[in-house]
Amino acid sequence: MKTSTRLRGPIINTELPGPRSREIKEISEQYEPNASSEQVPIVWKHAEGVWATDMDDNTFLDFTSGVLVANAGHSHPRLVRAMQEQAERAVNTYDFLNEWRPQLAKKLVDITPPNLSRAIVLSTGAETIETAMKIARLYTGKHEIVAFHGAFHGRTFGAMSVNGKRSSPGIKGFGPFMPGVVFAPFPYPYRSILCRGNEDECSERCFEYFKWIIETESEKDIAAVLVETYQGAAGSIIAPKDWLQMIAQWCKENGAVLIIDEVQASFGRTGKLFGFEHYDIEPNLLCLGKGISSTVPVSAVVGEEDIMSVLTPGSVSSTHGGNAFSSRVALENINIILEENLSENAARIGAILDARFREMQSKYPSIGDVRGLGLVFGIEFVKDPETREPAPELTQAVINEAFKRGLVMIAPIGFYGNAIRVAPPLVITEEEALLGADILEEAIAAAVG
Repeated sequence: MKTSTRLRGPIINTELPGPRSREIKEISEQYEPNASSEQVPIVWKHAEGVWATDMDDNTFLDFTSGVLVANAGHSHPRLVRAMQEQAERAVNTYDFLNEWRPQLAKKLVDITPPNLSRAIVLSTGAETIETAMKIARLYTGKHEIVAFHGAFHGRTFGAMSVNGKRSSPGIKGFGPFMPGVVFAPFPYPYRSILCRGNEDECSERCFEYFKWIIETESEKDIAAVLVETYQGAAGSIIAPKDWLQMIAQWCKENGAVLIIDEVQASFGRTGKLFGFEHYDIEPNLLCLGKGISSTVPVSAVVGEEDIMSVLTPGSVSSTHGGNAFSSRVALENINIILEENLSENAARIGAILDARFREMQSKYPSIGDVRGLGLVFGIEFVKDPETREPAPELTQAVINEAFKRGLVMIAPIGFYGNAIRVAPPLVITEEEALLGADILEEAIAAAVG
C-alpha cells in the first residue's frame, strides 16, 4: 500500500489530551452515558495506514487497528474511493438485491474451504453469533450450545449468554441469560488450574474435562460447539492445535455443528487469511466480521449447504445487512488483503515482534507471558513471576506511558485486566513495528520504575 504518511515516529505537540480534544471529551461526558470501555484520551481526527492524528494534530502509532478492524490500514485509498463512489449511487437496500451483496457472498465462498457454500451478509460480529446459533438449533433440532470459559462473542443478549466471563462489565447485571448454554475450559497454559505445571498435558486435560462437562452438565441435546481460534478479550490466548482438532473431531462424531467465531481472527490477522487454517480443521459455520471491511460495519456467516438449506424466507434478515455500500467496501477490502499479501506480512512482521517481545520478557520479570499469532499478541504482566499474581495497575501504567510517547493501545484485557493487546494494522512495516516495540519497552521501563 502506498500512503502519503510514512512517518519516522510519533509527533506530540501538546499536553495530552490537548485543548481541542478536551473540548470534545467534555461534550462526550455531558451527553453520552459512561458505558464505553475506558481508553486513553485520544480523540481521533484523521488516520492513515498505521498512524492516527488527534484533534490537536498530535500523531500516534496505532497498535489497535480500532480493535482489530483496520486490517488493510486506516483510510486505504482504494477503500476511500469505493466508499465515495458508492455513496453517490445507493447505500441501503434492505433485503432487495443490489449488485454488491451477491458478489461479496460469492467471494466469501470462494476464499473459504470447499465445504462452505453459502454466505449470509450481516452487520456486526454479535449478529453473526446470534444467527449461527439460530441456524444450528434449527438444523439439528437440538437446543444446547457449548461455549468456553473466557470467550467473548458480543454484547447482544444471545451473544452475552455464551460469553465466558460473567463478572465482566459487559455482562454482569444483565442476566438471567439464555438457557441451554454449557461452559467448558479453554486451554490457558500459563494460568489454568488444569494446565499450570503440566503445560505439555494442557490440551488433553482440557479436552477430558470438556467431555466430563458434557457428561455431567448437559442434557445430551447439543446443537453446536462455539469456539474462537484465539480468545481476544481473555488476553489473546491462542488455542493449542491438538486441542482444537480434538474438539472438531468430537463435533463430527457427535453430530454437533462446529461454529468457529473468527470475527477477531480472520482476514489476515493471524498470519493466514483465516485463523482456523493454522489448525487443519474446517468449520461447519464460520462467523466473520471486523477485518472483513477494515472500515464500515459488515459481518457474515458462511456455512455448509445442508445446514444453510434449513433457512426459509424471512428466517434471517437484517436492516443494514448486505447493504450496497458496506458490501462493496468489504469486497474491495478482501481484494486488497489478497493482492497486497497482508496475511503474509502479518506472519513476517509478527515473527519479528514475537522475538522482540520475548527479548523484553527476559529483561523484565514483570512480563509473565508473551503469546501471539501473526499480528495479534497478548503480553501479560505479573507482580511476581513465581506466583504469577496479576498486575493490573502496572498494565494500565504501561498503556498510559506508551500513550504519552505516542503509541496507542487498547485498554487492558484478560481475566484480571493484566494483559495488553498488540494488534496493529497489517500494512505495518518492519521499521514501524520495531519503533512501536521500542516505545513499548520505554513505557514498560517507566512504569516499572
